[in-house]
Amino acid sequence: MPIRALAILTTITVLTAARTLAQTYSPNYSVCLQTYGIDGNYIECAYTSLAQCNQSASGRAAQCIINPYFASAQVPREPNRRHPRAY
Repeated sequence: MPIRALAILTTITVLTAARTLAQTYSPNYSVCLQTYGIDGNYIECAYTSLAQCNQSASGRAAQCIINPYFASAQVPREPNRRHPRAY
């Protein structure tokens, strides 16, 4: 009986555990804060502008970087120009 209870408890724990992101960069924000420390470095993508990130980085061993995986990033297109033909 204890083995059955342990198996049920383990199954419930695994199924209800919160999912974690495998990515370092969150695709929801355009700017990330990269922090350096004795315990290790980490990247936190939770900023919408460089000014907002710079306020958090002020006075710390940190720098703000542009998120290369930002979901709303778009590649600029060339303007649609019509060139007159010269004959």
